[in-house]
Amino acid sequence: MGFVVNKAVGLKLPRTTTDIGVRSYRVERSALAAGNLVFFNTLGDPHSHVGIYVGRDRFMHAPKAGGTVRLEDMTKSYWADRFTEARRLVGQADSVAASYPR
Repeated sequence: MGFVVNKAVGLKLPRTTTDIGVRSYRVERSALAAGNLVFFNTLGDPHSHVGIYVGRDRFMHAPKAGGTVRLEDMTKSYWADRFTEARRLVGQADSVAASYPR
């Protein structure tokens, strides 16, 4: 994730998902835009997993360290039950978000 964000918006992300949450601000789910971060509670922590929203209720993520990056549907029960919040990176350019498919 850090590599993608650095290339897209020139930000170096902290290593942990909790720290990423501190460096971003909350976005209502209804206002999600491509490039926003979506957080899930997969291990008993509201920020235990994070992905990059790409539009149409879909997000990209690596299911585990070193895992293959894949596209997921946030409306599927596993992800819908674990969704905790969406956040936008501080300094994220609107033009970058606009370049993602919707």
